[in-house]
Amino acid sequence: MKISYVNEMRNLDQLAIEEYGIAQVILMENAGQAAYFTILKEFGVKNKNFVFFCGVGNNGGDGLVVARKIYSNGGMVTVFILGDCSKFQGASKQNFDIVNKLQIKMIDLQDVSSALETVKESDAIIDAIFGTGLDREVKGEYKDVINMINASHKTVFSIDIPSGIHGDTGQVMGTAVKAHYTTTFGLPKTGNLLYPGFEQGGKLYVTHISFPPVMQDSNHLKIATNDPEPILVRSKDTHKGNYGKVLFIAGSSNYLGAPYFAALSFLKAGGGLSYLATPANLVASIGNKGSEIVFIPLKNTSSGSISLENKQELLQFSENVDMVIVGPGLSLNKETQTIVRELSAEIRKPLLVDGDGITAVANDWECIKKREAPTILTPHLGEMARIAKQKIDNILKNKIGVLQSTAQELNATIVLKGAHSLIGYPDKRVFINLSGNPGMATAGSGDVLTGTIAAMYGLGFSINDAVRMGVFLHGFAGDLAAKNKGEDGLIASDIMDQLPASMKAYREEFNSTIEDYYHSIYII
Repeated sequence: MKISYVNEMRNLDQLAIEEYGIAQVILMENAGQAAYFTILKEFGVKNKNFVFFCGVGNNGGDGLVVARKIYSNGGMVTVFILGDCSKFQGASKQNFDIVNKLQIKMIDLQDVSSALETVKESDAIIDAIFGTGLDREVKGEYKDVINMINASHKTVFSIDIPSGIHGDTGQVMGTAVKAHYTTTFGLPKTGNLLYPGFEQGGKLYVTHISFPPVMQDSNHLKIATNDPEPILVRSKDTHKGNYGKVLFIAGSSNYLGAPYFAALSFLKAGGGLSYLATPANLVASIGNKGSEIVFIPLKNTSSGSISLENKQELLQFSENVDMVIVGPGLSLNKETQTIVRELSAEIRKPLLVDGDGITAVANDWECIKKREAPTILTPHLGEMARIAKQKIDNILKNKIGVLQSTAQELNATIVLKGAHSLIGYPDKRVFINLSGNPGMATAGSGDVLTGTIAAMYGLGFSINDAVRMGVFLHGFAGDLAAKNKGEDGLIASDIMDQLPASMKAYREEFNSTIEDYYHSIYII
């Protein structure tokens, strides 16, 4: 499903009005009808008491549509207006006038204390204060009302996005409504799906408000959910070479887990041949746990990391595999960092750079900028700050924008790991991943991800789709692990060990898995 920025949604609204003749009042009616449906489905309407908090913009207009629909279907309604009623315009003004004529109780809110008793007696609250257009910190009576809503312990329905959440970044603008349900219109906005906005919104419904498919799927929209693809059936007449040969350049004396998780996860997720190039003195230790891995013992530095002397051997070996992974557990040894940069520039196969490998190439981006074969980087937020040369706070305020510009500049696919990981491509496409859980924030989880991405390439996906599918299935395996063991204390081996089960469940339950976008977005 495509996702839009706030400004893109404004343009889509305008296109619907001007190109297709869908009047603004119809779009608002469709939006209100969908929000009403959410309330009816999740909570019920008849003989229940609803309190509305409406601003004087289009979001307030949407709320007023919902108010009259609830009123006409047996619900009790009180509407508090925040702001100057004379500022209602267009379709919002029409609906304001209709509600007035229906004699629905509508109050110009002067002080938050005047609403306390009404809220206390209500069954549910409808938040239609700001919508997606908010671009400044919430203050004054608006802040007081939002804090009152959150303290009420009532069921809360937000219209389009919880008030106080930035529509593009998902950031809390001082304070924000904590909703149980949100109904968003046209397409989900980025702020609906990025944290903390996603968590603030509760269960997310979306309605296309009669946008034609050509608008919903426009190529001009570069952001989308990471919707999974079907995996090819394994042939009965087959062999391990048909499922990918991958070289992992990883490990040092202090980091034995990272190379093990990366190389074995490739096999656990369905890959064919896993070659691990690692210091010779580590082979026995790692081999005792991962005997299915094929080892390439390397000369090591005095500190136990990969020596520069191995360069030609690794370059030659890379010609015989389908993909190369470099970085897990390599250490920050100067000599090792140098070989990473030199290999990255000269390897002619798809290259995934992770962990300490990212630190190495971050000191000289030219080693990957000029690569002809695809390059993939898998940073966490701190590493992304080094890559983009920006502070973490600045990235959080424009996460997708920073990802787009950096991927384009470096000519690389970048997986920005975290809650709802982002996959960004050099052509500015960005996919928001919906699988995964907080328990996956554990050492070694990223190494499992690298192996899973490589496995998807080995299974026949294009390199771009392999990245998306690897991210999704890594999260899916983490979700299965959390279901079995809980999120607390989840470790990388738990995620890795669930990869075969996740592949089995994914193949057998593909249709139900994608039906509602991994249980995160519900279509009205």
